[in-house]
Amino acid sequence: MNFEALSRAATEARGLAMDAVQASQSGHLGLPLGCAEIGAVLYGYLLRHNPDQPRWINRDYFILSAGHGSMFLYAWLHLSGYDVSIEDIKNFRQLHSKTPGHPEFFETPGVECTTGPLGQGVGNAVGVAMAAKMAAAHFNTSDHRIFDQHVFCLAGDGCLQEGVSSEASAFAAHFGLDNLILIYDSNAITLDAMAKQTQSEDTRKRYEAYGFDTQEIQVDDMQEFLDACNIAKERKNGKPQFLIIHTVAGKGIPEIEGTAKAHGEAGAKFVDAARKNLGLPEEHYFVSKETREYFAEHRKKLLVDFAQWEKTWKGWREKNPEKARALDNAIDKKVPQDLLEKIPAFPADAKLATRKAGGEVLQPIAKAMPNLISGSADLYGSTMNYIKESGDFTRDNPSGRNIRFGIREHGMCAILNGVSYHGIFRASGATFLVFSDYARPSIRLAALARLPNIYIFTHDSIGVGEDGPTHQPVETVSALRLIRHLDVIRPADPEETAGAFVAACERIDGPTLLSLTRQNVPMLNEIDVKLRREGVRRGGYVAKEESAPVDLIILSCGSELQHALAAAKELGTGTRVVSMPCMERFNRESEEYREKVLPKKCRKRVAIEAGVPEIWYQYVGLDGKVIGLHRFGLSAPGAEVMKEFGIDAQHVIDAARSLS
Repeated sequence: MNFEALSRAATEARGLAMDAVQASQSGHLGLPLGCAEIGAVLYGYLLRHNPDQPRWINRDYFILSAGHGSMFLYAWLHLSGYDVSIEDIKNFRQLHSKTPGHPEFFETPGVECTTGPLGQGVGNAVGVAMAAKMAAAHFNTSDHRIFDQHVFCLAGDGCLQEGVSSEASAFAAHFGLDNLILIYDSNAITLDAMAKQTQSEDTRKRYEAYGFDTQEIQVDDMQEFLDACNIAKERKNGKPQFLIIHTVAGKGIPEIEGTAKAHGEAGAKFVDAARKNLGLPEEHYFVSKETREYFAEHRKKLLVDFAQWEKTWKGWREKNPEKARALDNAIDKKVPQDLLEKIPAFPADAKLATRKAGGEVLQPIAKAMPNLISGSADLYGSTMNYIKESGDFTRDNPSGRNIRFGIREHGMCAILNGVSYHGIFRASGATFLVFSDYARPSIRLAALARLPNIYIFTHDSIGVGEDGPTHQPVETVSALRLIRHLDVIRPADPEETAGAFVAACERIDGPTLLSLTRQNVPMLNEIDVKLRREGVRRGGYVAKEESAPVDLIILSCGSELQHALAAAKELGTGTRVVSMPCMERFNRESEEYREKVLPKKCRKRVAIEAGVPEIWYQYVGLDGKVIGLHRFGLSAPGAEVMKEFGIDAQHVIDAARSLS
């Protein structure tokens, strides 16, 4: 390792961060300056990657969990030769730039995950590491190893204080993810104050208790850091690796270094003097010819390594055409066009919960989509999403497709994001719907990054019954519907459930949440099977046609659609019933289709759902009425709770008749 060249590069990376933060008058200097030597070793020597092909499937991953330090990442991507120009660095935090305030997936080549909320990147890194283990188990052969990657994650005190990182770290250790190297930027500060004012734990002992191997070093010694990384990479002992690096936040700006003020942009006003003290010229955004030449040479070495892997890759494809086809399909997120046809129709007299129907629907889907994995937060017996005959993912069986996440809802969803960032497996996970509140930050980031996750969330209403208000979602479904780019599908019966699962699989430009019942629901045989299944794909459809000019529209979804249909029988021939299992899908349909389903001329409308009513007014308007809930639930048998709150056909009838 050329220490002289990398020390120079570290200084110049500090200069880029200083200049960008000073110019934008916002940002964070603490990590980019304090961790410059870490970036020099990783991007200048250790990481196996290819700037020309940022999504190379066997690259090492670098994930910046402490996403506020984004200029650290942008500087090293620029120096390494990624498509991040000096103009992009100059446009740090500016409108439509490739260098936003926090790293965003697909916005910037070389950024692996959308990180910003602290701790998320740790969970993402665990998910990537798990997916890498699974990929190796599914696709490597005795003759060809096409997957043997490592995952490096840089996190600070803020990341490790957040509970999501604890959930994810405990999972990583239990499942033996020894391809994960978690680098702890231990700089003794947080944003408000010195770290000792909010923490007194021994973080090293905590991670040892989880089951990590740990090392502790000083960042100034690049050789020591390199040695620690090499030891971490070579240890194939079933333990993830935890490297504690003692850094100086804001290093290079004497006025603020090592203090809480170093965290943000407070040091920007001292940048000119600091640059001079570092030996940088007056020219801003300076990168020396020597540094350019060093990284150009290093890039050649990376391409040699990539060419060697490509040779292995080609040999593997020739000898394993079926595996190659399966991997290509997985990377391209291909879904069988006849997926819906592979799901047998349910008996007309079936009476089962949509969670149970979902468990049955999942089995043929899983056979048709071998890249689909299904996890649960210690609730397989209730969420019923276990893929039969596919085994559990364990340290001894990394090819298993069922992931036992334990009681870690937030960690589960952050890890699912990591699986999707890795890009080979379709990630799905399950819990009770009400516990989506524990997972919401990770779900929101999946929506922001357009990850094709599938959430199989059950026990979706006050129909949960005896468990009472703590377990009965009331506002939850509507709150989830407000997350942009998240499709929330609440099917009404088993056939709509079949359509919902297929719709979730077919959507690859964002996540889908399936909201399923605990209680049994009747088969809605008055609606054609094909219409029920395919109607879900469009979000909303006419479930019951009027036989006279339409003068009333009743809308519903989920277990309450049965009441809308029952009410329609009493309300005359001009009554139409619309099933609205997914508002997001319906709202993306053409105006022509939406007008066909909900003609504007008919303003007499009633909606019913066992949840808060407000979101339904987008469809019923000011003239309509919504039968819903205005309080939390009750502990009693589910049918009694529904009756107590007036979630029934009679209340729909009364509401409709009260409209002028």
